[in-house]
Amino acid sequence: MRIPLPKVRELAEAVRAVIKGPFTTQFPAKVDSVHPNFRGIIEFRDDKCICCGACTRVCPTNAREIVLDREKGVFRNIHHAERCIYCGQCVMYCTTRDAIYHTPNFDLSRTERSADWEKSVEREAAYCEICGEPFASKAHLAWIAHKVGDLANSNPTLFLTLYEELGTAEPLPRNDRQPYRSDTLRILCPDCRRKTYLAEQWGY
Repeated sequence: MRIPLPKVRELAEAVRAVIKGPFTTQFPAKVDSVHPNFRGIIEFRDDKCICCGACTRVCPTNAREIVLDREKGVFRNIHHAERCIYCGQCVMYCTTRDAIYHTPNFDLSRTERSADWEKSVEREAAYCEICGEPFASKAHLAWIAHKVGDLANSNPTLFLTLYEELGTAEPLPRNDRQPYRSDTLRILCPDCRRKTYLAEQWGY
């Protein structure tokens, strides 16, 4: 029986393996470098996130959600890493442009779900001073006010948020009666502000 001789290419690969070692990587003992544009594990920049909810609207797998914690009075932006497909939509459409980012890390293997599997950011909630319902985070309102500059003076909710941030104004107590014209200078949710302006213009 004739034994087939090895091909030249196979001999060359065998010689390289003997000299340079096997081609396989040493992961996880040694992690290889990745391209700068690699979409790895997603993280928050805690000081940049304003809990606006834009990332939750564009996520195709519902890997992000905004949760209201009424006991603590905060909005919580949660990233469910097990649902993430690393499409980059949340990074692209982030309101502040740099609150969410891809890291070069890609090792997701683990034997159990640990406490650091879900990432989250919390921001204090802003409450309507008429209906008492939370409608946005204070960080979101402040970001808008800083973004529009002097135009914030045309919206009482925005400039009052800025004044509270500066310590020159205090929140008014909740008002259980129907909106009236004097309520225009309050921090209001969109529905109550609409009712207030209608009451001022048409006497509703």
